[in-house]
Amino acid sequence: MLTPIHCITLSTVRYNDRNNIVAVYSLENGRMSLLVSAGNSREARRRRALMMPMSLLECVADIRPGRDIVNIDDVRQSAVFAELHTNPYKMAVAMFMAEFLGVVLRESPADSHLFSYVSYALRVLDGADDRGTANFLPVFLYRLAHFLGIEPDTGTYQAGTVFDMADGIFRGSVPLHGRYLDPRESAWLNIFSRVSWKSMSRLRLNKHGRRRAIAVAMEYYTLHFASLSNLNSPAVLEGLFD
Repeated sequence: MLTPIHCITLSTVRYNDRNNIVAVYSLENGRMSLLVSAGNSREARRRRALMMPMSLLECVADIRPGRDIVNIDDVRQSAVFAELHTNPYKMAVAMFMAEFLGVVLRESPADSHLFSYVSYALRVLDGADDRGTANFLPVFLYRLAHFLGIEPDTGTYQAGTVFDMADGIFRGSVPLHGRYLDPRESAWLNIFSRVSWKSMSRLRLNKHGRRRAIAVAMEYYTLHFASLSNLNSPAVLEGLFD
């Protein structure tokens, strides 16, 4: 059945001599695999150019029962970004997001709230100033946890408590498993819960603090998505924002 879909591109891999497979997260069907020509025709080159990681697209998909790889037609951008794929810093963040979401959304069904969140976050990143760009990723990762069902329970926070990374709550004593944040970093985590897209440019993080915030977020997510430990892009980000 020919069905209009809205999607966020995640990754592209070679399928055979003539085609690539593009992994996307779609508003209508969740995670999908799209078949895209790898040829050198003008239309094939146009489609590949549109499908850079974290692009927002609309297309018509030929969805059939029992078929995991979907043919598509009439591909067009649903949002035109000014800097996301040209600014090296923003492009590096987008590449990380694509790799990260490719793991955590591997088996995800459709979720309109999650799709809207990621789509809006990409628009925020595209329009962010330098400080906003630098602070974007820790804020994105914190807010994403809500849509994945692992948001820290800040209602349990009190001054001096530690954050239990395994259970996602703040505790008055150190947990036996040893995966926790000390009171100082726990206080910072509580601050992140109140940071909005509009206020992220005012978040006073130095380079060390920013790297640590990303490292803590990755450790927390890896406790819930073990395969995240194999990501390559965090090391690239560390060098870029060093």
